Amino acid sequence: MYDLRGLVEQELLQPVQPKVASMAVAIAGQHPGAARAVLFYGSCLRERQFDGLMLDFYLIVSSYRQAYAKRWLATANRLIPPNVFYFEHDRLVAKYAVLSEADFHRLNGPETGSVSVWARFAQPSRLVWTSSEQAKAHAIDAVSRAVPTLFAAAGEVAGEPLLDRWRRAFALTYSAELRAERKGRAASVVDSDPDRYRRFGEAAQLERPANAAKQPSWRRRRLEGKALSVARLAKASATFAGGIDYIAWKINRHAGTTIEIKPWQRRWPLLAALSLAPRLLRAGAVR
Repeated sequence: MYDLRGLVEQELLQPVQPKVASMAVAIAGQHPGAARAVLFYGSCLRERQFDGLMLDFYLIVSSYRQAYAKRWLATANRLIPPNVFYFEHDRLVAKYAVLSEADFHRLNGPETGSVSVWARFAQPSRLVWTSSEQAKAHAIDAVSRAVPTLFAAAGEVAGEPLLDRWRRAFALTYSAELRAERKGRAASVVDSDPDRYRRFGEAAQLERPANAAKQPSWRRRRLEGKALSVARLAKASATFAGGIDYIAWKINRHAGTTIEIKPWQRRWPLLAALSLAPRLLRAGAVR
């Protein structure tokens, strides 16, 4: 039988391409004294060439106050985590989300109703950079909470095959965010590496989060999650250079739409982000 934390540690510490490692070091350098860990995640994990792609990272910091010179950024990160920033390094582009060590631990567990962090870290990721062995251990502990939280939230269906449970769980999490994903995305994530999901699933079934029985309904998760997604998009328009263009690019890439950003939307990105959400919902570009 598999040990879940051991599986998580083994996966997180797999090597990455040198350019990814260099990007992670550069991201940590943007927040000197506060950076604790940098994780690489998302679809680019499966890519060998990054031209035309945007890499995805999470930066874990000791505290928001230490991470920012501007107090409003620390407040925004604390109230609506995470903050998201655009970053360029060595001719590659990336976006990185900032969470405190405490929030990263909390948002990977069942004590939060938001799916955004534990749904992502139930999938493969890499721990590319850490400031210390203690920071490494804390990151591994936090990510180890994600799969049991996902399984507890999805619940059990009698006779359901393990991989089908994964597919159903991911489909539920996609429904709880404004996700620009094509139908079948939940299945394709699992089908990309079924052996991995089988091993992690078998290990996770032995662990139950302490407050799993207190999980909110999925109807409530969907209502709160979509509202939170809109708030995060609006906030990203202030913290993310070119954020409104990125939102349109992401949706067009995943949903096959042809949304074009107008000049006024670039001048007023916050209003644009808020006005774009209902149009996307009506068009079915996000669900």
